[in-house]
Amino acid sequence: MGNLIQHLSIDIETYSSINIKKAGLYRYVQAPDFQILLFAYSWSGGPVQIIDMAQGEFIPTWVVDALQDPNIMKHAYNAAFEWYCLNKFFYSPIEQWRCTQVHGLYCGYPAGLGALGEALGLPQDKRKMGVGGSLIRTFCIPTKPNKKNGMRTLTLPHHEPEKWQLFKDYCIGDVVAEMEILRRLSVFPVPDQEWQLWQLDQRINVRGVACDLIMVEGALAIDEQITAELMAEAIQLSGLDNPKSVQQLKKWLTEEIGEEVDNLRKDTVSGLIETADEGRAKRVLEIRQELSKTSTKKYVAMKEVACLDQRVRGLLQFYGANRTGRWAGRLVQVQNLPKNKMSTLEYARQLVIDRNINMLKFIYGNVPDTLSQLIRTAFVAPEGKTLLVADFSAIEARVIAWLAGEQWRLDVFATHGKIYEASASQMFGIPLDEITKDLRQKGKVSELALGYQGAKGALIQMGALDMGLTEDELPEIVTRWRNANRRIVDLWFSLEAAALDVMQYGDPVGIKGIIMARESHHGNRLDFFTVQLPSGRKLYYVQPTLAQNDFGKMALHYKGPDQKTGKWTTLSTYGGKLTENIVQAIARDCLAVSMVRADQAGYQTVLHVHDEMGIETTDPEELERVLDLMAEPVPWAPGLPLKAAGFVTPFYMKD
Repeated sequence: MGNLIQHLSIDIETYSSINIKKAGLYRYVQAPDFQILLFAYSWSGGPVQIIDMAQGEFIPTWVVDALQDPNIMKHAYNAAFEWYCLNKFFYSPIEQWRCTQVHGLYCGYPAGLGALGEALGLPQDKRKMGVGGSLIRTFCIPTKPNKKNGMRTLTLPHHEPEKWQLFKDYCIGDVVAEMEILRRLSVFPVPDQEWQLWQLDQRINVRGVACDLIMVEGALAIDEQITAELMAEAIQLSGLDNPKSVQQLKKWLTEEIGEEVDNLRKDTVSGLIETADEGRAKRVLEIRQELSKTSTKKYVAMKEVACLDQRVRGLLQFYGANRTGRWAGRLVQVQNLPKNKMSTLEYARQLVIDRNINMLKFIYGNVPDTLSQLIRTAFVAPEGKTLLVADFSAIEARVIAWLAGEQWRLDVFATHGKIYEASASQMFGIPLDEITKDLRQKGKVSELALGYQGAKGALIQMGALDMGLTEDELPEIVTRWRNANRRIVDLWFSLEAAALDVMQYGDPVGIKGIIMARESHHGNRLDFFTVQLPSGRKLYYVQPTLAQNDFGKMALHYKGPDQKTGKWTTLSTYGGKLTENIVQAIARDCLAVSMVRADQAGYQTVLHVHDEMGIETTDPEELERVLDLMAEPVPWAPGLPLKAAGFVTPFYMKD
């Protein structure tokens, strides 16, 4: 028998003058004044010990040794934090860590130790203490000096001895809560391949991506000047104290245009600009539109987050998109950067670096919009290197075709790959080479909107009306698309029927290589509806029930975070939604396979978004190898046709 794995559960409290919420973990720890104040630990489930490092206690030698012992598994809630902090002073490889937050997310629970404890219904004494926030503000961040506190900038244990004792209890309480959560969830383990992926994710986040701070500073300076100019012009035209105030502006516009203006939403403003006559009102509206374009928040965030080596770290949250297991963007939201539509990106970038406002105005007109298109390009390859950007072509469309067994689609992907044209051809019974631009548009909007049981509303949301389609034609487009994709329609209904079967009779149901099941553990008060994907990973739906939905149909309901508020609430699902969860999850697993392959081949991934990877390299010739590696068959998805496209670039952009 090999050595028995022992377990060490850890929670630390730290101090740094850098704001962790704004600047992120990595810059926070890299601050020269960063220190560990408290180190609480439990050895293999025993009583929690705490070491008061702020008052000169030392971590025992055997614990320091344990941090690097491969036979001792380290556990923490949001282990990325404990691991990175501890590695500033000690050595502890990421392979020896497990994260209880990831485990909770994997099982369909919310992030946050408090929220997770609540969702699990932990007893009060095993829950995170509610006083944490104020104690952290007292000891973990700089103190605002005032007369009352003797003008001090730092609060030490001897300044607030009672609060300090409470803080120690709080830190111990976090270890207790983390261990109880781990104990309960351990019956539903996270697969090994996911832990390896999480470890790779930690390495990618630590590596970070280079950021052109000179360009960022340029963009911020230009934005400041343009905003000031536009505001001055709006004040002069309208005579208002603050043309940004919605109240003031609505009132002024109503008088100026002579019709009631009751809101200033994006679409209202662009509508008013189209109908307004030349003159003051129109120009003020245009200014409002220009000012709203600015995405300087992202430039500000880059400046905040960048470490001393000009790299931005911690942009990706593993398993952050609950349910499907996709990554979520953090700090600088890389998941929703504005698209760049201009062709002369490199030139515009240079003008920003040179702070040449007049030329920017002369060539591009709308400067805020130009700056927002340039955001991506602030992520760069450092001196002597280049970026390879590669993404899967139409990955969700390929996965759904493969899963449903929609043969004509698989044939398209195995040959020319023009799915929008082919879709129009199937829908309207017209040969592929006779598809006009107009029909391609209909094919495209259908492909984007209808794969997950969407109908007229989904087409409108995807912009069907802006493309010149009338509302009357939409139902026919839905019918034609569904008739051309009978296998996909079957998939929606069979997944829904299988889910209802599992809930009614309790036995697992297999469908298209997916296994749906009801899994419970009464002792730990856990109950799930699970979907096993072809990769072996499972999707978890917490506390499933059968109930009527808003349309009076029987439907699967479960607990999850509300899309808008994030509150833990009851959600319902149906065939199309289950299809979407499964397809996106399989697509995510394909990206994961590529990331692991790239890592094993020695490539340095610095960024990835949905279906795209950014790799830093010294050799531009490597692009072909990366594309081949992404298109290689996936062992658990025989017959799934994958293809990738990419380009070599000195800075990040959308091709």
